[in-house]
Amino acid sequence: MLGKIVFHIAAGVLGIWLAATYVSGVTFSGPWKDLFLAGAVMGLVNFFIGPILRTITLPLRIITLGLFSLLINMFLVWLVDLFFGPEFEIKGLVALFWTTVVIWALNFFFGLYSNKNKSAGALTR
Repeated sequence: MLGKIVFHIAAGVLGIWLAATYVSGVTFSGPWKDLFLAGAVMGLVNFFIGPILRTITLPLRIITLGLFSLLINMFLVWLVDLFFGPEFEIKGLVALFWTTVVIWALNFFFGLYSNKNKSAGALTR
C-alpha cells in the first residue's frame, strides 16, 4: 500500500512538471519544494479521494462506458490547481484536459510497474 502511495506521489510530481513544461496554458512558478508538495497533494488526492468518487459515480461510469472517469480525474486536478493558487495555474479546459491525460498516463505506467513488482515478489516466495 505504501508503494502505491509513493507511485501516485511520483506520478503527481512528474505529471505536474511535464504539464508545466510542455502543455501550453499550464504554469508552475513556485520553487522545487512547492512542486514536490503539489505533486504529493495530487498523488494523495488520487489515492484517497479518487476511489471514493469512482465508487459513488459507478452508475454514471457504466452508462458512459468509462468516459465519466475522465471528468472525475479532471475535477481532481482542478482541485489541486485551486489549492495551490498562483504557483500552479491551469488556464482553460484544454490545458486541464491535457494535464489530466499526462498525470493519468503516468499513474497508469507506474501502476503497471507496481503490479509487475508485486507479481514478481509473489513468485519468489
